[in-house]
Amino acid sequence: MPNPFGPLYTYQIFFVVGCAVLFYRVADMEDESTIIWPGLSIGVYLLTLCVLGWGVLGNLLSQAGLMAGIVAMRMVRDRRPS
Repeated sequence: MPNPFGPLYTYQIFFVVGCAVLFYRVADMEDESTIIWPGLSIGVYLLTLCVLGWGVLGNLLSQAGLMAGIVAMRMVRDRRPS
């Protein structure tokens, strides 16, 4: 019988939940929104898996890219003039 849930009912669901939990905990430690960061993580995962058709490595790199983007934006935002 074919899988009715398609690509979302595989081992990758553990990957996306793990990344969302990681982003939730980082946002909590940084006193940022604990909804936006995991939501971005899940959104990037769905974009790379369902729209772009990337595999596990692509999803891992996209999550790393999201974290790098968040870090870069926070560095620019928190920069104080010398």
